[in-house]
Amino acid sequence: MKILISNDDGYRSEGIRRLSAALAALPDVTVTVMAPERNRSGASNSLTLDVPLRVTQAEPGVYFVAGTPTDCVHLAISGFFDHEHDIVVSGVNDGANLGDDVLYSGTVAAALEGRFLGRTSFAFSFASRQLDNLATAAYFARKLVEAHGSLDLPPRTVLNVNIPNLPLDHIRGIQLTRLGHRARAAAPLKVVDPRGKEGYWIAAAGDAEDGGPGTDFHAVMQGYVSITPLQLDRTFSDAFSSLDGWLEGLR
Repeated sequence: MKILISNDDGYRSEGIRRLSAALAALPDVTVTVMAPERNRSGASNSLTLDVPLRVTQAEPGVYFVAGTPTDCVHLAISGFFDHEHDIVVSGVNDGANLGDDVLYSGTVAAALEGRFLGRTSFAFSFASRQLDNLATAAYFARKLVEAHGSLDLPPRTVLNVNIPNLPLDHIRGIQLTRLGHRARAAAPLKVVDPRGKEGYWIAAAGDAEDGGPGTDFHAVMQGYVSITPLQLDRTFSDAFSSLDGWLEGLR
């Protein structure tokens, strides 16, 4: 089995190194890393279309791209390599991707691109910036990927996995969850540089507003690994009837 690994934290991140080591230890597995050259968190599903992409080999089996996570997976699956990859694994992200985070996440975007191109795909995120229990995330990534052969996902669906910052023996189990929702973030923070020019820092994401039982927020807070299936098709079919009535008056 050939596994493509990417992320949005960059090819030198601790999360991708732990993930690569964990999956490379599986029997009959070849791991290839193609990830951004630097942190591209928040890049979402963006592709680089205005300049050519440069690919550099950092070491055997590890490549970095001067582009986005989606660029990396697109290149890797669409012809850069002379072999096919069986699955795409993204992560382990430094920080959670819960609720509305998936709209912005480059980690999730890498997995979505893999699924769009026909590969079973996972996105793994560690729900903390403190990486003291990152081994727990690597353990569950290996466990889930190892079991992927019996996984029957609908077309264009990926699994978004969030692991709590807990020792392995403190994890209470695995829960299937829906996305929760965050409250609105605080206003951007205005700053002035030494030359008197103004700039703005985007504020941290808001706290969970819809984070009750059944959500990814709740599962992680209760010590469970959260698995949320995500679809590429964002069509909201339930809105058709009301929109049809609204459009009737405009025809």
